[in-house]
Amino acid sequence: MSAENRDVRGRNWSTLIGKRLPRVDGLEKVTGEAKYGADYNLPGQLWLKILRSPHPHARIRRIDTSRALALDGVRDIVTGKDFNGWRWGWMHQTRDETPLAVDKVRFYGEGVAAVAAVDEETAEEACGLIDVEYEVLPGVFSVDEAMREGAPLVHDDKPGNVSWEFHMNHGDVEAGFREADHIREDRFETGRVLTGFLEPPAAIAQWNSSGITVWACKQSPYFHYRHLAACFGLPLSKIRVIQTFVGGGFGGTKNDSVAGDLCAVLMSKRTGRPVKFVYTMEEVFTTCRRRHNFVIINKMGMKKDGTITAMQSKAIGEGGFCTAIGPLTLYLTGVMSTLPYRLPNFKHNAYRIFTNHPAGAAMRGHGSTHTRFAAEVQINMMAKDLGLDPLEVRLKNAVTAPHETINGILVKSAGIKEGLEVLKESAAWREKVERRHAGKDVVHGVGVSGASYSGGARQRGHQACSAMVRLCEDGTINYLTGATDCGQGSDTVLVQIIAEELGLGLDDVGIRRVDTAMTTVDPGSYGSRVTLFAGEAAQKAAREVRDQLAAVAARQWNVAAERIAFNSGNVFVIDDPDKSMPFRKLAQIACYAETGAVIMGRGYSEYSPEPYDFDNGYGDPGVNFSFTAQLTEVDVDLETGITRATDFLIAHDCGRPIHPVNVEAQVQGAAVQGLGQALYEEFRMENGRTLNPNFVDYRMPLATEGPAITVVDILTDDPDGIHGAKEASEGSIVSTPPSVVSAIHDATGVWFTSLPVTPEKIALALKARRDRGAE
Repeated sequence: MSAENRDVRGRNWSTLIGKRLPRVDGLEKVTGEAKYGADYNLPGQLWLKILRSPHPHARIRRIDTSRALALDGVRDIVTGKDFNGWRWGWMHQTRDETPLAVDKVRFYGEGVAAVAAVDEETAEEACGLIDVEYEVLPGVFSVDEAMREGAPLVHDDKPGNVSWEFHMNHGDVEAGFREADHIREDRFETGRVLTGFLEPPAAIAQWNSSGITVWACKQSPYFHYRHLAACFGLPLSKIRVIQTFVGGGFGGTKNDSVAGDLCAVLMSKRTGRPVKFVYTMEEVFTTCRRRHNFVIINKMGMKKDGTITAMQSKAIGEGGFCTAIGPLTLYLTGVMSTLPYRLPNFKHNAYRIFTNHPAGAAMRGHGSTHTRFAAEVQINMMAKDLGLDPLEVRLKNAVTAPHETINGILVKSAGIKEGLEVLKESAAWREKVERRHAGKDVVHGVGVSGASYSGGARQRGHQACSAMVRLCEDGTINYLTGATDCGQGSDTVLVQIIAEELGLGLDDVGIRRVDTAMTTVDPGSYGSRVTLFAGEAAQKAAREVRDQLAAVAARQWNVAAERIAFNSGNVFVIDDPDKSMPFRKLAQIACYAETGAVIMGRGYSEYSPEPYDFDNGYGDPGVNFSFTAQLTEVDVDLETGITRATDFLIAHDCGRPIHPVNVEAQVQGAAVQGLGQALYEEFRMENGRTLNPNFVDYRMPLATEGPAITVVDILTDDPDGIHGAKEASEGSIVSTPPSVVSAIHDATGVWFTSLPVTPEKIALALKARRDRGAE
């Protein structure tokens, strides 16, 4: 894997920003000192296990816990009714999820009861002693089944099993189609896939006179702390969520609460003892959030020269048993479709449908992965129909900054054209015909795609990030943040920003991870928002400290505070080298002089673009927008259909990489995650039951199956991003599947429109083509 920078505008580098520095959490992780959710234990703790439904759809007629309660070592059992009707969800009108099923189970594995016992084995045994009487109901296991007239209802108050719908209509689509020389309409389907974190949900909860304290692996701890306050009727000041190290998140499950979280707190309240749970990986595979499976009907108009005139899409997503964050998913399937190419006319209708499956929710590349897959593959289809080069079609339509989309997105920096030029200049693209035959029965193919993704996601409700920076008397720094590092390296980036402002090194800044009783409030890690929002807050807090110290130094040297500078651990007067001192000495002067002083700074994010229209998909969904151009090379065995991705060339406009190693790792990781969804990964379901609930059978790509990845940073220095930064990684999970599928077509001549493209699909398609040729 390799990386390089291509500078579009040019900018002076600073001391720390843009440097390849070690991560601030690296030592803790490589030495095993880092403690994850399952590593926490308290004296006298009980273990929690959940009894899960053996049916995907059934009424609960009776629950008898008497035999389980009589088992030695069992201390408590709770059912859904013990939560007194409390429900949660992303919006007030979509709160349809309960901690445990109450009157009806809606998917295989839904929690029905929870047991707290002195050890894990006893809790597991007790679950087997609970007697539940079910009235089995017919289920719906696809959107087609769920939408049929007279289909069983997952929720009795949701006719037609419609969870949510979203509509956009900008420009004049019919006029755009009349202007086109060529129109295609195709059906696409994305896969039902797992987020794939290695650490399952885990937490330990304690209820005492001070309130609720929870140690949990959460991507967005402040979401969970609000859920706890609402569920148990306590003020937020009585809720304390302490974030452990997080072993991967990627959205969905760890951005939310799970049944174990809420049951553990209730049982701690009832027993007076700490209660711990750790989900098994089978529970993760069968019950936790997954990416929605979408069917997309995409229609596109194009002129003979490749100009796109209009696009119309219908997206139908399988939502599973509850609404969760589904409204935002539908919004993102449409609102980001107007990038990365100029699109003068666009209409979008999206529907989320309830089924008797686990919930579909957010996952890296949220929403955009589905509709961008359809649009990118269709662009390549149309280019072939018209005899055009698919790269030239993209270059012809690519946006340049400044640009305003038909739905009011303001693009102030865009490196998509430069990225596409990188692909065009590559040997892989120039020599694709010569490289076609990779060996006996093996054909080499090359495919391309483009993508855009928003950074600094703007949702409804509290969005401001905040920070506190405190100067210690010895010249070191304590930094308090509510932002969560769930593996993406944001702790390092935020420390970089503070150290840069104060002229210090990374080791001089100590970061304190989230503790909702101590750290500043923060919405959490999702939508590529942490660097932009938490970074702005950290910078402002550091500047407050810097300004206070500059005032002290200015008095010492009898100069204006504006002339004081900080760099490399020293403080000095600009243009007067004789007036300088170590940062440590200035800290001591500031803290000890006269009566002394406490030097602290605070900051919060204030990005405030014009209000956006969530209901109609108009306005900015984020602060700025990354752009990705990707070229994929594959080898396809024409006899077996086995496909190996050999090379990725990813030209990614992330504005300016603050920490280049993190950027490269995130882009590479997301691309491999996208590769899994393109070729390998898919839940196999049968009547609501997951048939491959483990990593062996689910088949995420192994390290040995990863391609050689070259990342080229297109440097655009976005004016709204701190230090010019934009998001890094979500773009490459969006761009990978369509580029892989297009490469397979280049090798085989067959278009595949349903993910994943397995060897079986390829072999059968090639056989069918041979059979047709023999007729």
